[in-house]
Amino acid sequence: MPQNYAEATKWYEKAAAQRDADAQFSLGLMYATGDGVSQDDVRAYVWYTLAVAHSTGNKQKSAAANRDGALTRRMTPAQVAEAQRLAQQCEAQHFKGC
Repeated sequence: MPQNYAEATKWYEKAAAQRDADAQFSLGLMYATGDGVSQDDVRAYVWYTLAVAHSTGNKQKSAAANRDGALTRRMTPAQVAEAQRLAQQCEAQHFKGC
């Protein structure tokens, strides 16, 4: 992984842990596309879900659309359930281990 992706991911994760919806959205996008990280639909769903919870207006709508569109359609019901569980766990643990 190029150093710039590793740095970006690290800073997005720090900001996301502070409930920064833009960083959560960016992590969702990175995991959905595999841009700078290993592509992971479950992790993408988790970060988009958290972005929905911590944003309003158009940002919230965009995060929900990204989560509920093609991403959800390519996931199994079990993957969606796991992602929902992980999003709740992430919130409950104050973003430790997310």
